[in-house]
This record gives sequence, C-alpha cells and structure tokens, in this order.
Amino acid sequence: MSGHSKWHSIRHKKAVVDAKRGKMFSKMIREITVAARTGGGDPDANPRLRTAIQTAKAANMPHDNIERAVMKGTGELPGQSFDAVTYEGYGPGGVAVLIETLTDNRNRTVAEIRHIFSKNGGSLGETGSVLWMFEKRGYFGVPSDSVSEETLLEVVLDAGADDLQTEGDTLAVYTPFENFEQVRQELEASNIPTESSQITMLPQNSLRMEGKVAGKMLKLMDALEDHDDVQHVYANFDIDEQEMEALLRT
Repeated sequence: MSGHSKWHSIRHKKAVVDAKRGKMFSKMIREITVAARTGGGDPDANPRLRTAIQTAKAANMPHDNIERAVMKGTGELPGQSFDAVTYEGYGPGGVAVLIETLTDNRNRTVAEIRHIFSKNGGSLGETGSVLWMFEKRGYFGVPSDSVSEETLLEVVLDAGADDLQTEGDTLAVYTPFENFEQVRQELEASNIPTESSQITMLPQNSLRMEGKVAGKMLKLMDALEDHDDVQHVYANFDIDEQEMEALLRT
C-alpha cells in the first residue's frame, strides 16, 4: 500500500469522527454548495454533487443540512461564494504536496497556507511546481467484509477500473478519471456498498520516509487538512503503516 493510500485510509476513518464535531461537516457542506453552483442541483445529472452528497451521507450528515447546502448552491437560499484554488508546495524531505481549497478570501487563504508550510518544515511552491507528479484518478473504498475480492474485481474491471488494492479492512478500487462514473454505476447496480468515493490525485512516484522527518511530514499533513478552507491534501510520501499509526497517536 502506498503512503498516499495509507494516509487516505487513516484520514477517512478520522474524518467520520471529526464530522461529529462539526469540522468535516462544514467542509462537506462547502463542497456540496460549490458542486450545486457549478453543475446544478440535480445529483443524477451532476456527478460531482452526487459524490459530495454520498460522502456527506456516509458521515451521517442530516438530510436537512444537505438539502440546504444544495439550495445555497443553486441560489434558492442565500449563501457565500467560494472559489476553487489549488496550491502546490514541498514538505520535509522534499515531498511534493498538492492542496485543493474552497475559499471566500484568496489572500487570507494563501497567507495561512504559506504559514502552515513554513511552521512545519515545508515551503509553498509556484503553480505547476508539483502538479505534474500527480495523476487524476477515481477512488472507491469498499468494506472488505461486504464482498469477496474476486467478485469485486470482476465487477469493477468490466466497468473500466484498472487497479484493486487491499488497504486494511478496505478494498480500494482505482479507475481512470474518465471511467469514474461508469464504475460508480456498476457498483451501485451490483449492490456493492462504498464507504468512500471520490476523484483523487495519486502520486506517480513516492518518497520513502521514517523517523523524525516522517513525523514532521505527518504534522504538516494534519495541519493542512485541519485548515477550514482545505478540502483535500495529496502528497507523494511513503511511510510504514505501523509507524504512521504510531506517529499519529503521538
């Protein structure tokens, strides 16, 4: 399992807990609002909105919250306007970091992101400095106790997926970006549940990390993901799973 995947799996479990404290709910509501604003309020005709709503439901967000977020996006209710801005930078050890944000104040956000980098041994880079190291992909997390690996593999390969990995108690399905919706529909038609589904940015190569520098990298990732404007953080590090879990507990 790559470092990115291990981090993704651990952070997904943490996100469900964080959502109960309201922090992740705010980010999910922001994503739903922007998705509805850019692609319309009908989930059946707006894949981004449908994915955002599914993610919110998986975190047990109340239906009323989801509905209000959609209505703010379509203009039926008043709401803030957010811009999608991507930042690029380097973490400890030269790790490439890609940050996707939704912000209502670009100047404030870039200043705060730059401060997080400098405080945690990294630096904010120029546009295009690390984006080329990542590939846009589709991701589905399927509970391993819900379906056999053989059955899942048969379903998703026929639908256009090209990779299946075991990540702890999750079967991770990866797809080319253009096949994401087709695979989603096939999983749904086959009654195979997903605990997470999203368009992600996978690093093409990873840097192996351990010890103090690994700890610094995880602190940077945690600080970035905890920022209110940050929706997703991607990085090309690889840390042993047990060491990662131990470092996150410290």
